[in-house]
Amino acid sequence: MTPVRPAPVFDHHDPGTSESTWSTVLPAAATPLDPSGFRRVVVLAAHPDDESLGAAGLMARATDAGLPVVVVVATAGERSHPDSPTHTPEDLTLLRRREVFEAVGRVAPTAAVQLLCLPDGGLSREADRLRDAVADVVRSGDLVVAPWRSDGHPDHAAVGAAAAEVAARCGAVLWEYPIWMWHWSGPDDPAFRGTRWGRVDLEPDQLRRKRSALACHGSQVRPLSTAEGDEVMLRPGFLAHFRRDHEVFAVPDEGAPDDETSLDAPWFDDFYRAGEDPWGFRTRWYEERKRAVTMASLPRRRFRSAFEPGCALGVLTADLAERCDAVLATDISETPLVAARERLGHSRTVRLEQLRVPQEWPDGRFDLIVLSEIGYYCSRSDLASLAGSAARSLTQDGVLVACHWRHPVAEYPLGGDEVHRILRAETGLRVLVEHVEEDFRLEVLVGRNVRSVAAEEGLS
Repeated sequence: MTPVRPAPVFDHHDPGTSESTWSTVLPAAATPLDPSGFRRVVVLAAHPDDESLGAAGLMARATDAGLPVVVVVATAGERSHPDSPTHTPEDLTLLRRREVFEAVGRVAPTAAVQLLCLPDGGLSREADRLRDAVADVVRSGDLVVAPWRSDGHPDHAAVGAAAAEVAARCGAVLWEYPIWMWHWSGPDDPAFRGTRWGRVDLEPDQLRRKRSALACHGSQVRPLSTAEGDEVMLRPGFLAHFRRDHEVFAVPDEGAPDDETSLDAPWFDDFYRAGEDPWGFRTRWYEERKRAVTMASLPRRRFRSAFEPGCALGVLTADLAERCDAVLATDISETPLVAARERLGHSRTVRLEQLRVPQEWPDGRFDLIVLSEIGYYCSRSDLASLAGSAARSLTQDGVLVACHWRHPVAEYPLGGDEVHRILRAETGLRVLVEHVEEDFRLEVLVGRNVRSVAAEEGLS
Protein backbone atom coordinates (compact mmCIF):
# COMPACT_ATOMS: atom_id res chain seq x y z
CA MET A 1 0.00 0.00 0.00
CA THR A 2 1.31 3.44 -0.88
CA PRO A 3 1.34 5.94 2.00
CA VAL A 4 -0.48 9.11 1.04
CA ARG A 5 -1.19 10.80 4.34
CA PRO A 6 -0.78 14.47 3.46
CA ALA A 7 2.31 16.34 4.55
CA PRO A 8 1.75 19.67 6.28
CA VAL A 9 1.14 22.52 3.86
CA PHE A 10 2.87 25.72 4.90
CA ASP A 11 4.71 28.74 3.57
CA HIS A 12 7.55 30.48 5.37
CA HIS A 13 5.98 33.83 4.36
CA ASP A 14 2.99 33.05 6.60
CA PRO A 15 3.31 34.10 10.24
CA GLY A 16 2.69 30.58 11.52
CA THR A 17 2.17 29.71 15.18
CA SER A 18 3.53 32.36 17.51
CA GLU A 19 6.19 31.64 20.11
CA SER A 20 3.84 33.02 22.77
CA THR A 21 1.43 30.18 21.92
CA TRP A 22 4.15 27.57 22.30
CA SER A 23 5.44 29.09 25.52
CA THR A 24 2.18 28.16 27.24
CA VAL A 25 3.10 24.45 27.04
CA LEU A 26 6.91 24.46 26.91
CA PRO A 27 9.01 23.41 28.69
CA ALA A 28 6.37 21.68 30.85
CA ALA A 29 5.54 19.28 28.00
CA ALA A 30 9.15 18.10 27.69
CA THR A 31 11.24 16.17 30.22
CA PRO A 32 14.85 17.29 30.91
CA LEU A 33 17.57 15.55 28.90
CA ASP A 34 21.27 15.17 29.66
CA PRO A 35 23.72 14.44 26.82
CA SER A 36 26.71 13.95 29.10
CA GLY A 37 26.47 10.16 29.28
CA PHE A 38 27.17 9.56 25.60
CA ARG A 39 30.46 8.84 23.86
CA ARG A 40 30.00 11.54 21.21
CA VAL A 41 27.30 13.81 19.83
CA VAL A 42 26.70 13.48 16.07
CA VAL A 43 24.51 16.25 14.70
CA LEU A 44 22.93 15.67 11.28
CA ALA A 45 21.37 18.47 9.25
CA ALA A 46 19.64 18.65 5.89
CA HIS A 47 20.76 22.23 5.17
CA PRO A 48 23.28 24.66 6.62
CA ASP A 49 21.42 26.42 9.48
CA ASP A 50 19.33 23.37 10.55
CA GLU A 51 22.10 22.36 12.94
CA SER A 52 22.14 25.83 14.51
CA LEU A 53 18.38 26.20 14.72
CA GLY A 54 17.74 22.79 16.21
CA ALA A 55 20.85 21.80 18.13
CA ALA A 56 23.39 24.62 18.57
CA GLY A 57 22.64 24.77 22.27
CA LEU A 58 23.11 21.04 22.62
CA MET A 59 26.44 21.31 20.82
CA ALA A 60 27.52 24.05 23.22
CA ARG A 61 26.46 22.01 26.24
CA ALA A 62 28.19 18.87 24.91
CA THR A 63 31.38 20.81 24.24
CA ASP A 64 31.33 22.26 27.75
CA ALA A 65 30.99 18.70 29.08
CA GLY A 66 34.06 17.58 27.14
CA LEU A 67 32.17 15.48 24.56
CA PRO A 68 33.41 15.32 20.95
CA VAL A 69 30.94 16.81 18.47
CA VAL A 70 30.61 15.82 14.82
CA VAL A 71 28.38 17.76 12.41
CA VAL A 72 27.27 16.34 9.05
CA VAL A 73 25.29 18.59 6.69
CA ALA A 74 23.66 16.78 3.77
CA THR A 75 23.30 19.68 1.31
CA ALA A 76 24.90 23.04 0.71
CA GLY A 77 21.50 24.77 0.73
CA GLU A 78 22.09 26.06 -2.77
CA ARG A 79 18.35 26.31 -3.54
CA SER A 80 17.36 28.55 -0.64
CA HIS A 81 16.78 31.47 -3.05
CA PRO A 82 15.80 29.89 -6.39
CA ASP A 83 14.66 33.22 -7.89
CA SER A 84 17.60 35.31 -6.72
CA PRO A 85 18.79 37.78 -9.39
CA THR A 86 22.08 38.36 -7.55
CA HIS A 87 23.23 34.92 -6.34
CA THR A 88 23.63 31.75 -8.37
CA PRO A 89 23.39 28.31 -6.73
CA GLU A 90 27.18 28.22 -6.88
CA ASP A 91 27.36 31.54 -5.03
CA LEU A 92 24.98 30.27 -2.37
CA THR A 93 26.97 27.05 -1.98
CA LEU A 94 30.13 28.99 -1.12
CA LEU A 95 28.29 31.47 1.08
CA ARG A 96 26.38 28.93 3.10
CA ARG A 97 29.44 26.71 3.48
CA ARG A 98 31.29 29.61 5.12
CA GLU A 99 28.29 30.35 7.30
CA VAL A 100 27.92 26.84 8.69
CA PHE A 101 31.60 26.52 9.58
CA GLU A 102 31.50 29.87 11.34
CA ALA A 103 28.26 29.04 13.15
CA VAL A 104 29.45 25.68 14.45
CA GLY A 105 32.70 27.30 15.53
CA ARG A 106 30.76 29.70 17.76
CA VAL A 107 29.18 26.88 19.83
CA ALA A 108 31.62 23.98 19.43
CA PRO A 109 35.06 25.19 18.31
CA THR A 110 36.57 21.69 18.28
CA ALA A 111 33.72 20.07 16.31
CA ALA A 112 34.40 18.24 13.05
CA VAL A 113 32.16 19.52 10.24
CA GLN A 114 31.44 17.63 7.03
CA LEU A 115 29.32 18.78 4.07
CA LEU A 116 28.06 15.97 1.82
CA CYS A 117 26.93 18.38 -0.96
CA LEU A 118 23.96 16.21 -1.95
CA PRO A 119 21.28 18.02 -3.97
CA ASP A 120 19.24 20.55 -2.03
CA GLY A 121 15.59 19.55 -2.31
CA GLY A 122 16.43 16.09 -3.63
CA LEU A 123 17.53 14.06 -0.62
CA SER A 124 14.70 11.55 -0.97
CA ARG A 125 16.30 10.51 -4.27
CA GLU A 126 19.67 10.07 -2.57
CA ALA A 127 18.55 7.75 0.23
CA ASP A 128 21.32 5.19 -0.33
CA ARG A 129 24.15 7.73 -0.48
CA LEU A 130 22.75 9.59 2.50
CA ARG A 131 22.40 6.45 4.60
CA ASP A 132 25.90 5.26 3.69
CA ALA A 133 27.40 8.63 4.60
CA VAL A 134 25.65 8.61 7.98
CA ALA A 135 26.74 5.02 8.59
CA ASP A 136 30.35 6.04 7.99
CA VAL A 137 30.14 8.44 10.93
CA VAL A 138 27.80 6.97 13.56
CA ARG A 139 29.06 4.42 16.08
CA SER A 140 27.60 2.53 19.03
CA GLY A 141 27.32 4.75 22.09
CA ASP A 142 26.81 7.95 20.08
CA LEU A 143 23.97 10.38 20.57
CA VAL A 144 22.65 11.06 17.06
CA VAL A 145 20.68 14.28 16.62
CA ALA A 146 18.75 14.74 13.38
CA PRO A 147 15.75 16.59 11.92
CA TRP A 148 12.39 15.28 13.07
CA ARG A 149 11.00 12.87 10.49
CA SER A 150 7.52 14.47 10.66
CA ASP A 151 8.79 18.04 10.25
CA GLY A 152 6.99 18.53 6.94
CA HIS A 153 10.06 19.17 4.78
CA PRO A 154 11.04 16.22 2.53
CA ASP A 155 14.78 16.83 3.02
CA HIS A 156 14.32 16.85 6.79
CA ALA A 157 12.33 13.62 6.59
CA ALA A 158 15.03 11.96 4.47
CA VAL A 159 17.84 12.84 6.90
CA GLY A 160 15.71 11.77 9.86
CA ALA A 161 14.91 8.45 8.22
CA ALA A 162 18.58 7.75 7.45
CA ALA A 163 19.50 8.64 11.03
CA ALA A 164 16.82 6.35 12.45
CA GLU A 165 17.92 3.41 10.33
CA VAL A 166 21.61 3.76 11.09
CA ALA A 167 21.11 4.47 14.81
CA ALA A 168 18.92 1.39 15.24
CA ARG A 169 21.40 -0.79 13.38
CA CYS A 170 24.50 0.24 15.29
CA GLY A 171 23.14 0.82 18.78
CA ALA A 172 23.17 4.62 18.90
CA VAL A 173 20.47 6.78 20.49
CA LEU A 174 18.45 9.14 18.28
CA TRP A 175 16.99 12.51 19.29
CA GLU A 176 15.08 14.42 16.60
CA TYR A 177 14.75 18.20 16.49
CA PRO A 178 11.77 19.91 14.86
CA ILE A 179 12.30 23.01 12.75
CA TRP A 180 9.17 23.76 10.74
CA MET A 181 6.82 22.04 13.18
CA TRP A 182 6.98 25.16 15.34
CA HIS A 183 5.59 27.07 12.34
CA TRP A 184 2.76 24.84 11.05
CA SER A 185 1.74 22.89 14.15
CA GLY A 186 0.43 23.93 17.56
CA PRO A 187 0.10 22.64 21.12
CA ASP A 188 -3.24 20.93 20.34
CA ASP A 189 -2.03 19.25 17.16
CA PRO A 190 -1.97 15.42 17.33
CA ALA A 191 1.45 15.57 15.65
CA PHE A 192 2.74 17.33 18.75
CA ARG A 193 0.63 15.63 21.41
CA GLY A 194 1.36 12.15 20.06
CA THR A 195 5.13 12.49 20.39
CA ARG A 196 7.31 12.12 23.49
CA TRP A 197 9.38 15.29 23.88
CA GLY A 198 12.50 16.05 25.88
CA ARG A 199 14.39 19.30 26.41
CA VAL A 200 17.99 20.33 26.85
CA ASP A 201 18.22 23.33 29.18
CA LEU A 202 20.87 25.92 28.32
CA GLU A 203 23.07 27.97 30.60
CA PRO A 204 23.18 31.72 29.81
CA ASP A 205 26.54 31.44 28.04
CA GLN A 206 25.36 28.46 25.99
CA LEU A 207 22.26 30.40 24.93
CA ARG A 208 24.42 33.41 24.03
CA ARG A 209 26.62 31.21 21.84
CA LYS A 210 23.59 29.69 20.14
CA ARG A 211 22.17 33.10 19.29
CA SER A 212 25.58 34.08 17.94
CA ALA A 213 25.57 30.95 15.75
CA LEU A 214 22.12 31.82 14.38
CA ALA A 215 23.37 35.27 13.41
CA CYS A 216 26.17 33.66 11.36
CA HIS A 217 23.60 32.41 8.83
CA GLY A 218 23.28 35.83 7.26
CA SER A 219 21.97 34.51 3.94
CA GLN A 220 18.93 33.16 5.78
CA VAL A 221 18.26 35.66 8.56
CA ARG A 222 18.86 38.77 6.43
CA PRO A 223 17.92 39.61 2.82
CA LEU A 224 20.56 38.91 0.20
CA SER A 225 19.71 42.28 -1.35
CA THR A 226 16.74 44.58 -1.81
CA ALA A 227 15.84 42.86 -5.09
CA GLU A 228 12.79 40.66 -5.49
CA GLY A 229 13.84 37.04 -4.99
CA ASP A 230 16.44 37.93 -2.35
CA GLU A 231 14.01 38.15 0.57
CA VAL A 232 14.84 36.95 4.06
CA MET A 233 14.13 33.25 4.54
CA LEU A 234 13.93 33.03 8.34
CA ARG A 235 11.79 35.84 9.66
CA PRO A 236 12.00 37.21 13.22
CA GLY A 237 8.75 35.55 14.30
CA PHE A 238 10.06 32.18 13.17
CA LEU A 239 13.48 32.72 14.74
CA ALA A 240 11.81 33.42 18.08
CA HIS A 241 11.21 29.65 18.41
CA PHE A 242 14.97 29.12 18.51
CA ARG A 243 15.93 31.85 20.93
CA ARG A 244 14.52 29.96 23.94
CA ASP A 245 16.66 28.95 26.90
CA HIS A 246 16.10 25.28 25.99
CA GLU A 247 15.99 23.06 22.92
CA VAL A 248 13.28 20.46 22.32
CA PHE A 249 13.75 16.98 20.84
CA ALA A 250 11.50 14.06 19.95
CA VAL A 251 12.90 11.14 21.94
CA PRO A 252 12.21 7.37 22.05
CA ASP A 253 9.35 6.24 24.25
CA GLU A 254 10.45 4.98 27.64
CA GLY A 255 10.47 1.22 27.77
CA ALA A 256 10.14 0.88 23.99
CA PRO A 257 11.75 -2.27 22.57
CA ASP A 258 14.95 -1.99 20.58
CA ASP A 259 13.10 -3.16 17.47
CA GLU A 260 10.18 -1.23 16.02
CA THR A 261 6.75 -2.83 16.34
CA SER A 262 4.87 -3.91 13.23
CA LEU A 263 1.64 -2.09 12.48
CA ASP A 264 -1.29 -4.31 13.41
CA ALA A 265 -4.89 -4.83 12.25
CA PRO A 266 -6.45 -2.02 14.36
CA TRP A 267 -4.15 0.53 12.70
CA PHE A 268 -5.41 -0.48 9.25
CA ASP A 269 -9.04 -0.73 10.40
CA ASP A 270 -8.77 2.83 11.67
CA PHE A 271 -7.14 4.05 8.46
CA TYR A 272 -9.90 2.55 6.30
CA ARG A 273 -12.48 4.50 8.26
CA ALA A 274 -11.27 7.53 6.31
CA GLY A 275 -12.85 6.04 3.19
CA GLU A 276 -13.26 2.85 1.23
CA ASP A 277 -10.14 3.55 -0.85
CA PRO A 278 -7.89 5.80 1.29
CA TRP A 279 -4.79 5.03 -0.79
CA GLY A 280 -6.52 5.76 -4.10
CA PHE A 281 -5.83 2.33 -5.64
CA ARG A 282 -8.75 2.69 -8.02
CA THR A 283 -8.52 6.39 -8.83
CA ARG A 284 -4.89 7.50 -8.96
CA TRP A 285 -2.91 7.35 -12.19
CA TYR A 286 0.17 6.80 -10.02
CA GLU A 287 -1.30 3.52 -8.75
CA GLU A 288 -2.50 2.43 -12.19
CA ARG A 289 0.91 3.07 -13.70
CA LYS A 290 2.74 1.30 -10.87
CA ARG A 291 0.56 -1.80 -11.34
CA ALA A 292 1.38 -1.76 -15.04
CA VAL A 293 5.11 -1.59 -14.25
CA THR A 294 4.70 -4.45 -11.76
CA MET A 295 2.89 -6.68 -14.23
CA ALA A 296 5.38 -5.86 -17.00
CA SER A 297 8.26 -6.90 -14.73
CA LEU A 298 7.02 -10.49 -14.40
CA PRO A 299 9.55 -12.65 -16.26
CA ARG A 300 7.03 -15.29 -17.40
CA ARG A 301 3.79 -15.03 -19.30
CA ARG A 302 1.97 -17.33 -16.87
CA PHE A 303 2.33 -18.69 -13.32
CA ARG A 304 0.83 -21.71 -11.61
CA SER A 305 0.24 -20.44 -8.07
CA ALA A 306 0.65 -16.93 -6.68
CA PHE A 307 0.54 -15.52 -3.15
CA GLU A 308 -0.18 -11.84 -2.53
CA PRO A 309 -0.17 -10.81 1.14
CA GLY A 310 -1.51 -7.33 1.83
CA CYS A 311 -3.92 -7.41 -1.10
CA ALA A 312 -6.11 -4.57 0.26
CA LEU A 313 -9.03 -3.99 -2.13
CA GLY A 314 -7.78 -6.61 -4.59
CA VAL A 315 -7.03 -4.23 -7.44
CA LEU A 316 -3.61 -5.72 -8.19
CA THR A 317 -5.05 -9.16 -7.39
CA ALA A 318 -7.38 -8.85 -10.36
CA ASP A 319 -4.42 -8.24 -12.66
CA LEU A 320 -2.52 -11.19 -11.19
CA ALA A 321 -5.54 -13.46 -11.71
CA GLU A 322 -5.27 -12.92 -15.46
CA ARG A 323 -1.70 -14.31 -15.44
CA CYS A 324 -2.00 -17.06 -12.80
CA ASP A 325 -3.85 -20.36 -12.55
CA ALA A 326 -4.47 -19.75 -8.84
CA VAL A 327 -4.02 -16.73 -6.54
CA LEU A 328 -4.13 -16.66 -2.75
CA ALA A 329 -4.66 -13.04 -1.68
CA THR A 330 -4.68 -12.07 2.00
CA ASP A 331 -4.87 -8.99 4.17
CA ILE A 332 -4.39 -8.31 7.87
CA SER A 333 -7.66 -6.32 8.01
CA GLU A 334 -11.11 -7.67 7.23
CA THR A 335 -12.33 -4.22 6.15
CA PRO A 336 -10.67 -4.09 2.69
CA LEU A 337 -11.35 -7.79 2.13
CA VAL A 338 -15.08 -7.00 2.02
CA ALA A 339 -14.46 -4.80 -1.02
CA ALA A 340 -12.03 -7.34 -2.49
CA ARG A 341 -14.68 -10.07 -2.28
CA GLU A 342 -17.15 -7.83 -4.08
CA ARG A 343 -14.57 -7.31 -6.81
CA LEU A 344 -13.29 -10.86 -7.09
CA GLY A 345 -15.97 -13.08 -5.56
CA HIS A 346 -16.93 -14.39 -8.97
CA SER A 347 -13.39 -15.54 -9.78
CA ARG A 348 -12.69 -19.26 -9.73
CA THR A 349 -8.93 -18.71 -9.47
CA VAL A 350 -8.75 -16.25 -6.54
CA ARG A 351 -9.00 -17.21 -2.86
CA LEU A 352 -9.25 -14.39 -0.29
CA GLU A 353 -8.34 -14.86 3.38
CA GLN A 354 -7.60 -12.72 6.43
CA LEU A 355 -4.05 -13.53 7.56
CA ARG A 356 -1.41 -11.72 9.60
CA VAL A 357 1.95 -12.37 7.99
CA PRO A 358 4.55 -13.51 8.83
CA GLN A 359 2.95 -14.98 11.98
CA GLU A 360 0.28 -16.73 9.89
CA TRP A 361 1.89 -18.08 6.75
CA PRO A 362 -0.04 -20.29 4.32
CA ASP A 363 0.88 -23.86 3.52
CA GLY A 364 1.94 -24.81 0.03
CA ARG A 365 4.49 -23.68 -2.54
CA PHE A 366 4.23 -20.75 -4.91
CA ASP A 367 6.01 -19.87 -8.12
CA LEU A 368 5.06 -16.19 -7.63
CA ILE A 369 4.97 -14.17 -4.41
CA VAL A 370 4.12 -10.46 -4.65
CA LEU A 371 5.02 -8.12 -1.79
CA SER A 372 3.50 -4.85 -2.93
CA GLU A 373 3.71 -1.97 -0.44
CA ILE A 374 3.61 -4.04 2.75
CA GLY A 375 7.21 -4.46 3.90
CA TYR A 376 7.57 -1.10 5.64
CA TYR A 377 4.66 -1.91 7.95
CA CYS A 378 6.82 -4.64 9.52
CA SER A 379 9.45 -4.42 12.21
CA ARG A 380 12.91 -5.52 11.11
CA SER A 381 12.52 -8.87 12.84
CA ASP A 382 9.07 -9.47 11.33
CA LEU A 383 10.30 -8.51 7.87
CA ALA A 384 13.27 -10.86 8.20
CA SER A 385 10.85 -13.64 9.21
CA LEU A 386 8.57 -12.78 6.29
CA ALA A 387 11.51 -12.89 3.88
CA GLY A 388 12.59 -16.27 5.17
CA SER A 389 9.08 -17.70 4.89
CA ALA A 390 8.74 -16.35 1.36
CA ALA A 391 12.05 -17.87 0.26
CA ARG A 392 11.12 -21.27 1.72
CA SER A 393 7.70 -21.15 0.02
CA LEU A 394 9.04 -20.50 -3.47
CA THR A 395 9.30 -23.32 -5.95
CA GLN A 396 12.65 -23.87 -7.67
CA ASP A 397 11.49 -21.64 -10.53
CA GLY A 398 9.77 -19.23 -8.15
CA VAL A 399 9.77 -15.45 -8.46
CA LEU A 400 9.50 -12.90 -5.65
CA VAL A 401 8.31 -9.42 -6.68
CA ALA A 402 8.71 -6.53 -4.23
CA CYS A 403 7.52 -2.98 -4.82
CA HIS A 404 7.64 -0.18 -2.23
CA TRP A 405 7.19 3.59 -1.87
CA ARG A 406 10.57 5.27 -1.31
CA HIS A 407 9.60 8.46 0.50
CA PRO A 408 9.92 8.35 4.31
CA VAL A 409 6.78 8.15 6.46
CA ALA A 410 7.42 8.73 10.15
CA GLU A 411 4.77 6.34 11.48
CA TYR A 412 6.03 3.37 9.45
CA PRO A 413 8.70 1.20 11.10
CA LEU A 414 10.81 0.95 7.93
CA GLY A 415 11.51 2.82 4.70
CA GLY A 416 11.05 1.34 1.24
CA ASP A 417 14.74 1.16 0.33
CA GLU A 418 15.52 -0.45 3.67
CA VAL A 419 12.79 -3.05 3.05
CA HIS A 420 14.47 -4.10 -0.18
CA ARG A 421 17.90 -4.35 1.43
CA ILE A 422 16.47 -6.65 4.08
CA LEU A 423 14.61 -8.76 1.52
CA ARG A 424 17.74 -9.24 -0.58
CA ALA A 425 19.83 -10.15 2.45
CA GLU A 426 17.34 -12.47 4.13
CA THR A 427 16.07 -14.37 1.08
CA GLY A 428 19.48 -14.98 -0.50
CA LEU A 429 17.86 -14.49 -3.90
CA ARG A 430 19.45 -12.59 -6.75
CA VAL A 431 18.05 -9.53 -8.49
CA LEU A 432 16.70 -10.30 -11.95
CA VAL A 433 14.84 -7.00 -12.47
CA GLU A 434 15.50 -3.68 -10.75
CA HIS A 435 13.39 -0.61 -11.42
CA VAL A 436 14.12 2.48 -9.31
CA GLU A 437 12.54 5.89 -9.65
CA GLU A 438 12.01 8.80 -7.32
CA ASP A 439 8.75 7.45 -5.88
CA PHE A 440 9.11 3.69 -5.74
CA ARG A 441 11.52 0.77 -6.05
CA LEU A 442 10.55 -2.50 -7.75
CA GLU A 443 12.70 -5.63 -7.75
CA VAL A 444 12.22 -9.16 -9.02
CA LEU A 445 14.21 -11.64 -6.92
CA VAL A 446 14.84 -15.18 -8.15
CA GLY A 447 16.85 -18.30 -7.46
CA ARG A 448 19.68 -19.62 -9.59
CA ASN A 449 17.32 -21.71 -11.77
CA VAL A 450 15.48 -18.70 -13.15
CA ARG A 451 16.84 -17.06 -16.26
CA SER A 452 16.05 -13.78 -17.94
CA VAL A 453 13.33 -13.52 -20.57
CA ALA A 454 15.90 -13.16 -23.36
CA ALA A 455 17.81 -16.21 -22.11
CA GLU A 456 14.62 -18.27 -21.96
CA GLU A 457 13.79 -17.34 -25.54
CA GLY A 458 17.31 -18.01 -26.80
CA LEU A 459 18.07 -14.38 -27.56
CA SER A 460 21.14 -14.07 -25.33
